[in-house]
Amino acid sequence: QVALVESGGGLVQAGGSLRLSCVASGDTFSRYDMGWFRQAPGREREFVAHITWSGGWTDYGDSVKGRFTISRDNAKNTVDLQMNSLQPDDTSVYYCAAKYSSSTYSHARARGYNYWGQGTQVTVSS
Repeated sequence: QVALVESGGGLVQAGGSLRLSCVASGDTFSRYDMGWFRQAPGREREFVAHITWSGGWTDYGDSVKGRFTISRDNAKNTVDLQMNSLQPDDTSVYYCAAKYSSSTYSHARARGYNYWGQGTQVTVSS
């Protein structure tokens, strides 16, 4: 079992940047692929980014490709999301999630993840 805690959210103007961080504790961090999702009020949870346990492969949701970058440090048990060129549509609660690397569930589906953080709010003003 792994516990996840996000940080780094806040208020930023359109065109600005934020860096989210997620710290894991409990189980061996490198057992898990990691993902970031977001959810705005009244909307479904949306896939943002994914990184494999080794960091060797990443994937992004279409709406953030070219603007967001996911990375991880297995020595520090952290996964980060660098968000650039933020737009008002990026306003959401952002969640960090862990998925067993052996799982066959799609990395882009929320149901495939086993553990979730509490979320951090990102607000982008126009």
